[in-house]
Amino acid sequence: MLMLNSAIPGMTPRRGKVRDVYDFGDRLLFVATDRISAFDYVLPNAIPRKGEVLTRLSQFWFDLLAVPHHFLSDDPQQLPLPAGTDVASLRGRSMVVRRTDVIPIECVARGYLSGSGWKEYQQSGTVCGIPLPAGLQESSRLPNPIFTPATKAETGHDENISFERTAELIGQSLAEQLRELTLSIYQRGCQHAAAKGIIIADTKFEFGIRDGQVILIDEVMTPDSSRFWPADLWQPGRGQASFDKQFVRDWLLSSGWDRNSPPPQLPDDVVQRTSARYIEAWQRLTGLPF
Repeated sequence: MLMLNSAIPGMTPRRGKVRDVYDFGDRLLFVATDRISAFDYVLPNAIPRKGEVLTRLSQFWFDLLAVPHHFLSDDPQQLPLPAGTDVASLRGRSMVVRRTDVIPIECVARGYLSGSGWKEYQQSGTVCGIPLPAGLQESSRLPNPIFTPATKAETGHDENISFERTAELIGQSLAEQLRELTLSIYQRGCQHAAAKGIIIADTKFEFGIRDGQVILIDEVMTPDSSRFWPADLWQPGRGQASFDKQFVRDWLLSSGWDRNSPPPQLPDDVVQRTSARYIEAWQRLTGLPF
């Protein structure tokens, strides 16, 4: 079943690009829809099973990483749902989570040179102001993973910022704590993924504060928040095959769309291939059938 929007009678969610969030006071209900975004637009098509992959993979990482986090349950009926709620439509794509004070910083870890980092490196030899060795190629592995924070944007694109700017916004101590947590969690995730034949080129985390403690929130190392590359196909000097929405990006770039107007409908084969890649990422990382 495709889900573009969730619906709980009498409740209005806060809608992000792909997720609907319902407020139950001290707890929240995250519903991952099958919406997909690219180039800061939500596309008119849905990707079958995508929301389930995002939800289940986040739960997998919460269990594996064993770090303080906000996840409580995958059962939406743990909440006082209004009468008439279609619970079946929520199952498999819902997370009941603790409410936190969200820290307004996207915490990005990069182990490879790609995306906006590659573009900046070509111009200045840096990524988010961090100097890198000369002579690196697109998709090169970095000498060590780096922390490259960004500001969180409700709409539009997040903006990369320096660590110093992060410290100005949230304080030196908290910025240092986020850097340490981000790189530690990323490296643990990379170790697990490497054993499954997947490179996590980069990923982004979000953190919140609950009872004075910094905890991991939102989604964790999914194909929406990360670049997953097949390790056996990795070759520096070019873009890589990926377990995410690269099919969608590539088709949009070749479609003639101007990226300043409502995006076009995706062809069925692009939708199905994208869905298959998301599911394959789940299966390879968890070792479980979907």
